[in-house]
Amino acid sequence: MAFTPGFTGSVLDRVEAERLDPAIVPRLVAEGDALYLAMPDYEPATDDASLAWTALDAAIPADELVLLGRIDGRPRFTRLPGDIQPARRTPAVMALIDSLPPSDAATYGVARSLLDWHARHRFCAFCGNPSTPMRAGWARHCPACGTEHYPRTDPVVIMLAEYRRGDIAQVLVGRQPIFPPGRFSALAGFLEVGEAIEGAVARELFEEAGVRAGRIRYVASQPWPFPSQLMIACIAEVDDPTITLDTNELEDAKWVTRADVLAALAGEDGAPFLAPPSYAIAHTLLRAWAEGA
Repeated sequence: MAFTPGFTGSVLDRVEAERLDPAIVPRLVAEGDALYLAMPDYEPATDDASLAWTALDAAIPADELVLLGRIDGRPRFTRLPGDIQPARRTPAVMALIDSLPPSDAATYGVARSLLDWHARHRFCAFCGNPSTPMRAGWARHCPACGTEHYPRTDPVVIMLAEYRRGDIAQVLVGRQPIFPPGRFSALAGFLEVGEAIEGAVARELFEEAGVRAGRIRYVASQPWPFPSQLMIACIAEVDDPTITLDTNELEDAKWVTRADVLAALAGEDGAPFLAPPSYAIAHTLLRAWAEGA
């Protein structure tokens, strides 16, 4: 059974070998067939609900260009503005993502994560001096101490606890205060230093809801560009459904049946909860469980 989480399926060829060439950006610009994605304030230019690629302006300084990769053989760039600030997740951006084709949303996720990483890592973490972009925008170099810095992804576990009693199966969903009214989702949390995926799943379920995980199975993963995380979706079997809620993390949590989940995913009137949006891996995880994963 195959499921395609949001922000996956980009058709970008990341051309890692080309990025090693220090002269790759000016050379590709000079060739004249490169395309450019404008991203003012991290919101991509669009045309008819697709990413709007335009001819690259050769006047843009090479050190402000980020080579995303190639699509259909043509180089694709975006730009680092001189006053770049860390990204904000706005309702307008989330609505735009929901309207993009999945492959375009995935490509946008690459661009957004890269630009946001540059905004957050303008200074060397080793010596504190300003760093500069290198490797066509996929790394930074500190001229003062020579340290090279590369984009990092923070791993996050996102999971459903599953409780079975006879032929009846239920999963645990939780609600954070910031969610829209009625929304429940899978529980989630960052992996800590020195922690395995299974350990993080078990720890987060116990910390947030007081349930103890047994067998844990992996379902899927998703790059999440807000700002740059890898969501690792799992299902954990539990023997005791008793919930002890951590109200610092969750406003509410409850067990729901397969019929409940299917009704929520279908957006039915009277569904017991509002499902996460389709581009969120929590949506994928709920669908995978409801359909027998």
